[in-house]
Amino acid sequence: MPEPIVFYDIPSKDTTPKAWSPNTWKTRFTLNVKGIPYKTIWVEYPDIEPLLRKLGVAPTEHNADGTPHYTLPAIYDPNTKAALAESSAIVRYLDKTYPDTPRLVPAETDALHAAFNYAFRAPLMADLMPVIIPETCVRLLPRSEAYFRRTREVYFGAKLEELAPPGPKREQHWAAVRKAFSTFANWLKVAGDKPFFLGDRIGYADITIASFLIWIRVIYGENSKEWADIKTWDDGRWAKFLEGFAKYETVDEGEAAVL
Repeated sequence: MPEPIVFYDIPSKDTTPKAWSPNTWKTRFTLNVKGIPYKTIWVEYPDIEPLLRKLGVAPTEHNADGTPHYTLPAIYDPNTKAALAESSAIVRYLDKTYPDTPRLVPAETDALHAAFNYAFRAPLMADLMPVIIPETCVRLLPRSEAYFRRTREVYFGAKLEELAPPGPKREQHWAAVRKAFSTFANWLKVAGDKPFFLGDRIGYADITIASFLIWIRVIYGENSKEWADIKTWDDGRWAKFLEGFAKYETVDEGEAAVL
């Protein structure tokens, strides 16, 4: 039996579950679907860079000024001594290292999965971000909230409250988000009555969509108008889609990071 993988995630202050980030949910779902033992270490935003530097994890990207940028998810695998970040790199590492578990990026779909990531984000992110980023900010612990607000307001060039205030602008963003999900639904319809992109089994493209649905559900709340609306989109497809992930939504208690 392998030793548990150490999985680094970002905590909220008051949501259920504690895990909320779509990017870290991609790795959590990956581990849960594969059935690989792991334990969560909760890392606040200001601690991500020093922790990953300490672990020897390479930056996932670089800022405009050329400085390295460190992000979660990240894992440390005590069985191989490997430490890495970025959800798509992690799923491919786990597929290769643990071949007896369900393969989420089959070799013949590797390039298609890479293309999917860009195709998925293109119609969605410009309209989802303004409505959900401000809501996400207030769900974070104080140190993370301050960091998140400062960095996102620099990115957007505006106060978070100005991104999508209640009214026509916000409604336009949500209409565009709904249109994006209708696009994804049309992709799935090509497979007929199959629930997932790989047919009857979950693949990493499915995990990507599920992770963003979880983000919305967790941040707005199970009983919110926003989530109630999404469950009706595309003849209820997304509610049914997420039902297929219910048994993989396990979130362990974990422990706080110690630098």
